[in-house]
Amino acid sequence: MRTRVKICGITRVEDGLAAAYFGADAIGLVFYAPSPRHVTVEQARVISRALPPFVTRIGLFVDATADEVYATIEAVGLEVLQFHGNEPAETCEAFARPYIKAVRMAAGVDLHAQQSNYPGAAALLLDAHVEHAPGGSGELFDWGRVPRDLEKPVILAGGLTPANVHDAIMQIRPFAVDVSSGVEKAPGIKDESKISEFMCAVRAGQQ
Repeated sequence: MRTRVKICGITRVEDGLAAAYFGADAIGLVFYAPSPRHVTVEQARVISRALPPFVTRIGLFVDATADEVYATIEAVGLEVLQFHGNEPAETCEAFARPYIKAVRMAAGVDLHAQQSNYPGAAALLLDAHVEHAPGGSGELFDWGRVPRDLEKPVILAGGLTPANVHDAIMQIRPFAVDVSSGVEKAPGIKDESKISEFMCAVRAGQQ
């Protein structure tokens, strides 16, 4: 099965278009003010409207209020939601959109329990655990901690780059990979050549 790709932390129209051009399946828009990749609703709306068809718009939230999530969905046209905070399952399921639950891979995390706690999640996104950084830290975690018998699709994140994503795919065989800092020249500013290299490495990992 083909490994899907999400380019997260898109802050500019040209970066969203580059992600689409090189074959990304989805882009991530970060609605979390402390992040260097944060976008306003208006910025996200402009990016979203510029994208071609068949590129999924995913909104990333960290313990946002329901009103904030609803308003952002309506304004931007988000198709999938991604929750990186301590949101309970009932909150994640309240918005009539498919959702991804991010799991920060702290010591002792039980991924079987996580998938049971979020039965409605379309996938679990596995990211490195870094204090005060819900995502986009550029840190790796030990891929050997990912069980092979999870029922939910796995989206692998955390420190992926053009240099290591091939090995990640060969080891984990995830449904998708999620990259942010690994294809940047500065926080929130993507590098077209790195996006191209990343996509080539993903394709090589499937051969």
